[in-house]
Amino acid sequence: MSRRYSEQIDQIAGRLHSLLLDEARDGAVAADMPARIAGLVDHRAGALSADSRALIAQRIAERALGAGPLEALLRDSHVDEILVSGTDLVWVERGGRLIRTEARFESEDQLRLTIERLLAPAGRRVDEAEPLCDARLPDGSRVNVVLPPLAVDGPALSIRRFRPRGLSAAQLIELGSWSPELVELLTDAVERRRNILVCGGTGSGKTTTLAAIAGLFDSDERVVTIEDTAELRLELAHVVRLEGRPASVDGRSEVTIRMLVRNALRMRPDRIIVGEVRGAEALDMLIALATGHDGSLTTIHAGSPDQALRRLETLALMADVGLPHAAIRSQVVEAIDLVVLQIRDASGLRRVAQVDRVVDTEGPVRTEMIYPASRVKS
Repeated sequence: MSRRYSEQIDQIAGRLHSLLLDEARDGAVAADMPARIAGLVDHRAGALSADSRALIAQRIAERALGAGPLEALLRDSHVDEILVSGTDLVWVERGGRLIRTEARFESEDQLRLTIERLLAPAGRRVDEAEPLCDARLPDGSRVNVVLPPLAVDGPALSIRRFRPRGLSAAQLIELGSWSPELVELLTDAVERRRNILVCGGTGSGKTTTLAAIAGLFDSDERVVTIEDTAELRLELAHVVRLEGRPASVDGRSEVTIRMLVRNALRMRPDRIIVGEVRGAEALDMLIALATGHDGSLTTIHAGSPDQALRRLETLALMADVGLPHAAIRSQVVEAIDLVVLQIRDASGLRRVAQVDRVVDTEGPVRTEMIYPASRVKS
């Protein structure tokens, strides 16, 4: 299919979809929307070939029933993220690189309708009273929405695609993200039940690395995962997945990550995985890891192992339980054994850049690089 032909089909589909919207505003209701679309196409575009009419009907259905202009991007298995800013800017991430697409929305109303359709299966909604929303789609993809006036140039929509299966250590070696030496190091750490903190920036691949390390666990271990939006899919026999819940409109019924961390300790876990530490739950997690729940994993946003540990201290202090800073620092040293730094380099490749071990010394928490070997000082 040529680009020009595709654009012409899109233009016709857009005009006919506008007719459908006008009918809906006038009170016309179609019990069988696919049949209604097919009838409209046959009536208005009857001179076109059957294949062209079928393609027009498909694209109208995408606008009327699916994710509109994003439908084709959602079907593209090579797209990792879809980023929308207003009606005219739609970007995707492919292979670690951002690429602007030709997709666009006809109006802000169409964009808002698409957002509503995406959020509906998750039982979530977003409006002027609650202009921020974070949700998980039925397929596991993660959606974030920001509405005006917070989003100045129109509704902002981010969709992080979910991979049904995580990448194994062997696959990460093939991709160049891991090395055989790193697998040997992490396997030994898992067998010795070391607690591992994965750090890195947004979109660097922390969750992928976390899941791959978890893939090194013994298959018969009971693993409890805790996330604000469930993304991890572990190929293990005994996994209990816990997901936080935001407060309702009246500010009630919230279930925080901190509450789930505390509850997980009563669930007889062999290992605990906290998808990301970003608040006061850091203290509860540190206490858990330092008092017998070893061999566990978590991630944190930070640009280096040293930054990760300092941020962990800061988050633990947010628990506001009156512990002195020195006591928090001691908990960090006792709880965390290794820090794995995940990066996305200039080529777009997500890879583990280094691994540090935490050194127990007086004063500030200090780390010592142990991977890659070529950079370790002798």
